[in-house]
Amino acid sequence: MEYMASVREVVQYLDHLAPFSLQMEFDNAGFLVGRGDRSVSRILVSLDITEEVAAEAGELGAQLIVSHHPVIFHPVKALTDATPEGRILLGLAERNIAAICAHTNLDAVKGGVNDALAWKLGLTQVEQLRQEGLDPSGRPYGIGRVGTAAGTPCTAAAFAAFVKAALGANGVRYVDACRPVRRVAVGGGACADMMADALAQGCDTFVTADVKYNGFLDAKALGLNLIDAGHYPTEQVVCPVLVEWLSKGFPDVEIFPTQRHKEVFSYL
Repeated sequence: MEYMASVREVVQYLDHLAPFSLQMEFDNAGFLVGRGDRSVSRILVSLDITEEVAAEAGELGAQLIVSHHPVIFHPVKALTDATPEGRILLGLAERNIAAICAHTNLDAVKGGVNDALAWKLGLTQVEQLRQEGLDPSGRPYGIGRVGTAAGTPCTAAAFAAFVKAALGANGVRYVDACRPVRRVAVGGGACADMMADALAQGCDTFVTADVKYNGFLDAKALGLNLIDAGHYPTEQVVCPVLVEWLSKGFPDVEIFPTQRHKEVFSYL
């Protein structure tokens, strides 16, 4: 009889690589939907679980979706088709599809979101931007990474153009602090509150997302090149990592990256 993994085994495997206990207090990462004993022969990987992604999983015959962003973030007071969240959860339940979501725990661990972002931007000598502590296996973890930009130091504008191309972003916003780009900090998703950490690490440039107006003003005043490359582009880099991890851990299970979930907005 051919071996079939269970949802619970996938949860345990991901918990070893990116322990869910490391998630931040506000987060809701983990095994969020489904039955733990459900057999799994196909897994869909996506940054988010949307109605389209749930339908895609159903059409693929996938029994499980592994995503970065939690499909349940705030307490659910009603489960109906009157809300987007309700329709997503109903779509999963009606198709008997489970959901595992690795969020801030995946941001922090070695090989997770921020390492993937640093590698995608070609940074070398990568180290932690802020170490939060040690995981249950004694491995250091923390949000953000710092590394050295490849090649000859360039302007903030040139590096911003490189970031846009490397991440496939629809557009980027940036502040040029008139410093050559050498030492770069990265924070996938909304990490603008870590500018002080980037400066403390001797960085001249910080790549992150979801920067508010005042964040750009502060960066300019502090002398830090700041590049907002968007939430989706700076975190989508982890989806191929999840595909690779799951393929190695469960070689008999088919792993599919989503083909339907893309950046939600465009620039004019």
